[in-house]
Amino acid sequence: MTIILRLLGCLAVWSALVSAAPAQNARVPSSPSEIKLSFAPAVKRVTPAVVNVYAARIIENRVPLFDDPVFRRFFGGSSGPREQVQRSLGSGVIVDASGLVVTNNHVIENADQIKVALADKREFDAVLVLKDERSDLAVLRIMDGRERFTAVDFGDSDALEVGDVVLAVGNPFGVGQTVTHGIVSAVARTQVGITDYQFFIQTDAAINPGNSGGALVDIGGRLVGINTAIFSRSGGSQGIGFAIPANMVRAVVASAKAGAASVRRPWLGAKLQPVTPEIAESLSLKRPVGALVNTISPRSPAARSGLRTGDLIIEVDGQPIDDPNAFDYRFATKPLGGEARVAVMRGGREVKIGIPLEMAPETPREETVIKVRSPLLGARVANLSPALAEELRLDYSTEGVVVTDVENGSASQSFGFQRADIVVSVNSARIATMEDLLRAISQPVRLWRLTIQRGGQEISAVFGG
Repeated sequence: MTIILRLLGCLAVWSALVSAAPAQNARVPSSPSEIKLSFAPAVKRVTPAVVNVYAARIIENRVPLFDDPVFRRFFGGSSGPREQVQRSLGSGVIVDASGLVVTNNHVIENADQIKVALADKREFDAVLVLKDERSDLAVLRIMDGRERFTAVDFGDSDALEVGDVVLAVGNPFGVGQTVTHGIVSAVARTQVGITDYQFFIQTDAAINPGNSGGALVDIGGRLVGINTAIFSRSGGSQGIGFAIPANMVRAVVASAKAGAASVRRPWLGAKLQPVTPEIAESLSLKRPVGALVNTISPRSPAARSGLRTGDLIIEVDGQPIDDPNAFDYRFATKPLGGEARVAVMRGGREVKIGIPLEMAPETPREETVIKVRSPLLGARVANLSPALAEELRLDYSTEGVVVTDVENGSASQSFGFQRADIVVSVNSARIATMEDLLRAISQPVRLWRLTIQRGGQEISAVFGG
């Protein structure tokens, strides 16, 4: 906070001192350094590491009129699909000299080609190393193994305070690299609703379309967040921007550097719920804060640590917990190994619990693509494990067979099956394992009756054989 007062408050402090001092002490500044205030040193450190990210996706558009032979006869053209290129533009940040770039997942989602343009106008092809839909982050690698790139240093996003000065660097509206400044308007915003981990830095630094994936840095030029969203009624900046904290970014980058196929995070194995005013009153709390333990999975870290249903989590390693979103963020950014010290209120007194920091168990993921003629033809399915439930954002206690992917143009896609659909039954046969499913679809029938679970709701449908 002292640094902020020196940079932003010194003019106000100088003015106050001059007005309070006797008139004979007033003087004209003797050198330019006494009046020059600039963020240029911080900007020079970070801008070489901020890049533009160009993503292209090829989609096929079929024009129904060309399926009519009469139309084709008079107007020409082919009945086949026509390719169209969709392009997106965003920003990214080099976080490792080997060429690792962090950006938003929504910038490069489903891209067939990715290019990265440096601040010095050079362009490189890039490949996707790891994506994490849950945090809306993706890690790319610049395809040039000979050069050491300028990388930005990570800062500690937990050290940010409301009122701290921050700079946003990116490529808004594609006009070119742009720097804006503002302050931290809020920390730990948990009601934004754009990712699974609702824990954002809010800033009034101007952020606009094209800034997604760009850097939010402190006045020392250290990365404290990745700009990801704005609140706007006009499509432009209205002084409410949101950034993913750097400590979450650091965890995703660590998984990418380790060569993991997905982000490796600790697993709690318990379902939490927010504290309502009514619950707070029943627990004799002064205000409705904390994360209430609702259910606990057997043999999970939560169960083995002694956590109980009804415990109210109030701290993780000394950090206060206001709601389940805050706990999810704090726990997810812990490195694997060791334990997290969790403070809970139990029976009116505070209890400290050590919860092991370990990944959700992954039984052998026996994924297979359905090749039998059925409504699920072309769907990739797997037995649901705790790790897969975490990946697909499903309830950890859910069991059964889940759709992990759907091939383009397949029967399963045409019938409307989606990733994360859980197959409940096929022709009245309950499905608990992959063997159950394969056995059920191996029987040739005229009509298929399937029940799936999607978003917590069961959906039943009848399909022709």
